[in-house]
Amino acid sequence: MGELVERVDEHDEVLGVVDRRDAIRHGWLHRIATIVCRDSAGRIFVHRRADGVSRFPGQLNWMLGGAVDVAESYEDAAARELAEELRVHARPRFVFKFLCRGAISPYWLGLHEVVVTEQVQPDPAEVAWYDWLGESELIDLVRHRAFVPDAREAFERYRALPQPSEPM
Repeated sequence: MGELVERVDEHDEVLGVVDRRDAIRHGWLHRIATIVCRDSAGRIFVHRRADGVSRFPGQLNWMLGGAVDVAESYEDAAARELAEELRVHARPRFVFKFLCRGAISPYWLGLHEVVVTEQVQPDPAEVAWYDWLGESELIDLVRHRAFVPDAREAFERYRALPQPSEPM
């Protein structure tokens, strides 16, 4: 077997353990943890995925992330992915999750945030290019460039959240 994930239902309850390729092939729900990285000035880490990755090669994204392992929480998966992809060791804060219909297959997407205070060291196998962008720059980029399709939906949901000064 390859990468094992928990197959979950429409309520994000575990049904069993499956190979991620099978989950994608059969359209079975599983879990993905993503991280939005901000610097101390509030800019967002945006990157172009490496050409050699299996999903969305060469496309832009404003989130990092990957599959949640068996018996792993969304938060633990987000921290692991952050360390693997940027060599940053921090504890991302859970923001929300939603059932994403997905360009490849459906899944639960858990979105997290972290303020990165150390220098990033992107894994070249995952990240071909990166920059820190203000939200207005990112809005333009999401609309006009080759962006990971699922990242657009997550971005719109993220932007719709109340800002810290607004009542929750």
